[in-house]
Amino acid sequence: MAVTSYRLQEIADALGASLRGDPDARVSGMATLQAAGPSQISFLANPSYARYLKTSQAGAVIVSAATADQAQTNVLVLDNPYMGYARLSHWFDRSPAAPAGVHPSAVVDPSATVSTTASIGPNAVIEAEVDIGEHVIVGAGSVVGARSRIGEGTVLSPRVTLAHDVQLGQRCNVLSGAVIGSPGFGFANEKGQWHRIAQLGGVVLGDDVEVGANTTIDRGALGPTVIGNGVKLDNLIQVAHNVQIGDHTAMAALTAIAGSTSIGKYCVIGGASAIAGHLEVADQVHLTGMSMVTNDILEPGVYSSGLPADKNRQWRKNAVRFRQLDGLARRIKELEKKFKG
Repeated sequence: MAVTSYRLQEIADALGASLRGDPDARVSGMATLQAAGPSQISFLANPSYARYLKTSQAGAVIVSAATADQAQTNVLVLDNPYMGYARLSHWFDRSPAAPAGVHPSAVVDPSATVSTTASIGPNAVIEAEVDIGEHVIVGAGSVVGARSRIGEGTVLSPRVTLAHDVQLGQRCNVLSGAVIGSPGFGFANEKGQWHRIAQLGGVVLGDDVEVGANTTIDRGALGPTVIGNGVKLDNLIQVAHNVQIGDHTAMAALTAIAGSTSIGKYCVIGGASAIAGHLEVADQVHLTGMSMVTNDILEPGVYSSGLPADKNRQWRKNAVRFRQLDGLARRIKELEKKFKG
């Protein structure tokens, strides 16, 4: 495969960056500051890596104005270097293009509607009354359940499962192993025995939603589970039935959301967080990693609960003190009563 290179002036114009250096210098790839060579471009977004600017061999770097003078090479100056990196990364993406058409090994129900510009990969299964829009990609071994709808430009990686009555908006990206629309965890108990409740709702994803590898989104019990526009879900996330997630919220891996909880817009949920069921989380809430939410959060802000790791000896001491807190509180109340008396 021929390697494509780009002039720095071409890149600067596309990113809206200010170029300091040789406009005719060319780059053909991206790499970290430590690993980049003269034919590659790098970036600095985290100040803790600024020490590598002086020794980097990169042909160019994307930096903010505050650190531009530290670089010993061509620089592209942007207010948000990380966004510049994000946009430029697609120029060097070598993911193979999926050809339009239905692979001979795919199984497509006659009642399904599949755009002629869509790509249906090997061993994919498209069930009855499915509607697949233009430029959709359904990867190898994926299953699209009955009556599901997939909007224009959405991509299902290999081995994605959509159950029946799932609706995906435009330009969604669903990674391998994700399961959308499986039955929610609903059971009624009688005399010690559990009886499953049929989950009658579906799942609705808005536009530009990302669903990470092996993430699961359960269908609603009556109405649908709803994921808003621009939501980004990392790998290995559990979204239970009837959950509502507002537009442009992002969640890191291993987060679990119990049923019927509503999460607002523009929230950021740190990894391994857990949110109990039937709660409300306001817009613009930031949960740091390993947070455990058991009550409503009705105001925007940063919330934390998980304890960071410590040396075992100190952790053991703190664990003992934690068990003593109730007794200490009682003693303090007794002392307060004596002083007030």
